[in-house]
Amino acid sequence: MMMRMALWLAVAVVALAGAPASAADVRVLTAGAFKQVVLAAAPEWERETGHRLVVENDTAGALARRVARGEGFDLLIVPPAQMEALARAGHVAPGAVPLARVGVGVGVRDDAPRPDIGSVEAFRAAVLAAPRIAYIDPASGGSSGTYVEGLLGRLGIAEAMRDRRVLVRGGLVAERVADGSADLAIHQISEILPVAGVALVGPLPAEIQSWTVYSGALAPSPSPAGGAARGFLARLAGPEGRAVLRAKGMEPPAE
Repeated sequence: MMMRMALWLAVAVVALAGAPASAADVRVLTAGAFKQVVLAAAPEWERETGHRLVVENDTAGALARRVARGEGFDLLIVPPAQMEALARAGHVAPGAVPLARVGVGVGVRDDAPRPDIGSVEAFRAAVLAAPRIAYIDPASGGSSGTYVEGLLGRLGIAEAMRDRRVLVRGGLVAERVADGSADLAIHQISEILPVAGVALVGPLPAEIQSWTVYSGALAPSPSPAGGAARGFLARLAGPEGRAVLRAKGMEPPAE
């Protein structure tokens, strides 16, 4: 009995030694396209550290407005344009870390023919042939929606598509293709890949591709979860994070 108690005590000591001194809830605000990376990286990091991520996502513009109004967070992930404006106003800590970039792609239903989008003219023809196209509503502040809206204008088809647009306020645009509300989804590739029933046709042609870069920054004032947030940011920027990026249709920003 004494030997068994001693063994239990030894196991408990080892377990306590490997546990974090104080587990923390880390509040992460992330722009929609990066959410899949955060969720994929979270389980292993949580097992290793004992901390827990509390993840909220929104469009980049909406997150910037929320943070500017004083909403609390431990880690913020948005494109540099929003991050730099928040940094100038003191709403995030200096030293934002570039994390990833992702291009815009086209998605269709799994059982639908794959349109040719291999050239600018082919992409233009595919859009014109689609009864309904879905993309993020530019009014919501999503970077891909703003870009697509401008692209339709540059291609000279904005007026032709005006009544065939399915504008999505936020979230996964490809879900509108999956449920039959639209025939083409034009969104960041990382936002198309996770939607069941939807196939990625491919990226936009290089001449009209738009890359969105994402960076991460900590809250401007120290918080109980600040150290844990710094650790997760380092994980995202390191080799483990890069492996997750590629699996989710993104790539490191330097590539």
